[in-house]
Amino acid sequence: MIVPCIDLMDGKIVQLIQGRDKALELTDPDALLARFAAFPEIQVIDLDAALGRGANDALVRHLCSRATCRVGGGVRTPERAHALLDQGASKVIAGTAAFTGTGLNEPFLRALPRERTVIALDSKSGHIVVKGWRESTPFTAEEVLSRLEPYCSGFLCTYVDKEGMLQGTDLDWFRRLRAATTLELTAAGGITTLDEVRALLAMNVRAALGMAIYTGRLDLEELRALL
Repeated sequence: MIVPCIDLMDGKIVQLIQGRDKALELTDPDALLARFAAFPEIQVIDLDAALGRGANDALVRHLCSRATCRVGGGVRTPERAHALLDQGASKVIAGTAAFTGTGLNEPFLRALPRERTVIALDSKSGHIVVKGWRESTPFTAEEVLSRLEPYCSGFLCTYVDKEGMLQGTDLDWFRRLRAATTLELTAAGGITTLDEVRALLAMNVRAALGMAIYTGRLDLEELRALL
């Protein structure tokens, strides 16, 4: 499956480079949803909530009322997860709160609805990063995948090293992750070419696409043909 991404900040749709520098900003969510209408699922990330500086709940509700959206950003309590589901999210994406300084945050994970939870394993320089990619953990995605399987229906794995840079992604890393779990796996971060999308789909990995489709590096009509 191909999953277009919508990132939210200050009530607008944005794309960031490396999670920091704003590359573009859009203000018409309905026009964007119309462009993505052929795709069965949209990924929505509330960057303000991820960074702990507010939330875009009204916009999340609007998007969820018009498309099937899995939603992440600031899911640090079970209450927040259930609030997003109540706002219409088909699934929630949890990342930072899944970990403590020494391992998994099992009380938090056990309180989530497993079949409607996706765990984000965003990785930079080989290690999982949290708190809006501001802090590194001692864990690698490969070593925690199997331990997290009882708590979720799938994983979102972002190759942060190339996220938003349009320089390609690390297909070998995604192959290793695919071999480490039988659950649904979604790749993100740096995916730039149709060949990369085809390679991910061939290994039964979903492709979450952001910057490449907003800038036109990937053509939506050509992507639709792969569905």
